[in-house]
Amino acid sequence: MEKLFDSELKVMEPLWEDGPQTAGALAKRLADTVGWNRNTTYTVIKKLIDKGAVSRSDPGFLCAPLASREEVQRQETDSLISRLFGGSKTQFLSAFLSEKDLTPAEADQLRELIRSFSQEEKNQKEL
Repeated sequence: MEKLFDSELKVMEPLWEDGPQTAGALAKRLADTVGWNRNTTYTVIKKLIDKGAVSRSDPGFLCAPLASREEVQRQETDSLISRLFGGSKTQFLSAFLSEKDLTPAEADQLRELIRSFSQEEKNQKEL
């Protein structure tokens, strides 16, 4: 899937949060929250359809997300790490942690995530 831009993510958010909606409902919601007019919303929806991130069905121009939030997050994270850290997840994490004051609970969560990923990798190698 192609990269989604900030304007496209504004349309994806309500679809991820509330599920399929008509283009009209999306246009009203984005008019209220972002200040867009109907034409702007419809233009962005068309771009998302062209990219394969949203499907459209009739009646009512019902829009549904085809890309999950997690898929887009993963793609954006991979792109960021590739562009700014030469693909090194270690350098990315080091830069992230050096600028953040983690609470003890957050540090524990990160340690547990690393432990669980390490265990998953070990289990995969054993298969």
